Amino acid sequence: MRRRDFVTLFGGAAALLPLAARAQQSIKVWRIGYLGFGPASSWTSEVEALRSGLRDLGYVEGKNIAIEFRWAERADQTFDLATQLVRMNVDVIFAPASTQVEPARRATNTIPIVFAQHADPVGLGDVGSLSRPGGNITGMSMLLTEISVKELEILRETLPDAARIGVLWNPTTPSHPTAVRAVEAISEKLGVQLVLAPAGTVTEIQEAFRTMSRERVSGVLVLSSPLYTAQGALLADLQMKYRLPEIFANRANVDAGGLVSYGADLNDLYRRAAFYIGKILKGTSPADLPVEQASRYLMVFNLKTAKALGITIPPTVLARADEVIE
Repeated sequence: MRRRDFVTLFGGAAALLPLAARAQQSIKVWRIGYLGFGPASSWTSEVEALRSGLRDLGYVEGKNIAIEFRWAERADQTFDLATQLVRMNVDVIFAPASTQVEPARRATNTIPIVFAQHADPVGLGDVGSLSRPGGNITGMSMLLTEISVKELEILRETLPDAARIGVLWNPTTPSHPTAVRAVEAISEKLGVQLVLAPAGTVTEIQEAFRTMSRERVSGVLVLSSPLYTAQGALLADLQMKYRLPEIFANRANVDAGGLVSYGADLNDLYRRAAFYIGKILKGTSPADLPVEQASRYLMVFNLKTAKALGITIPPTVLARADEVIE
């Protein structure tokens, strides 16, 4: 190569370097505010499912998105944390359940809010309708009321001699009053008396189990709530302490030692929620993104727990399980 050609080539390449650097610097980094209910260690699989869904759409942390996590230890902290995310001017707020959607909605009516496991978005007024949300909120929904009724039926089949069943419910979870009314309505048909035990804090959970034990319930229906998922280890310990078999909506509680779960596959919901975030980041209004409902439901039994409790699961019930933990 002649020297003149080499100098021309080198000079042209050098001139392109600042342009390439500027192109790199101009890559938009979207900020996603994650409004969680801690501890964070209780939600590792769901968070990874969300990240996986975002990666599938080309959104990678450290490259073109940043996730700002805020974890509440109590329900009364969620509004302040939502306000923090609003002040940061994040592009989207991810508020997984109604417990987080309500304070996020109070904090902003302009920043898009995406949920992953909302129990009743229409009934609670967070969206206008499933097909036309109409505001700044949309996402994935699960049918908590119907799930709760099904869980009571499963627990009754699992404990055929049970006459009294406790219901642990959270007054700070907006969807719970409706679910409580639904299980009360079906309890007479199932031939069981319910003992309602409200609990919105760790201390109240412990007191609720003391109450249910005094009331001589045979098992406990634990309504789906971020608090109860976060306190999976505590609930498993209380189950063994008071010898009260528990049914949950989240399989993570069974992994933690609970007896049985029946509910939507949360990992699937979180992965699918990433689709909404991706659409919004590309310019679609949440008002135009229909709410989708969970399509994958799982029943999981923990036979190790059953053995520890001295329970034999009826074969007809166990045969319907999607997964059995040995």
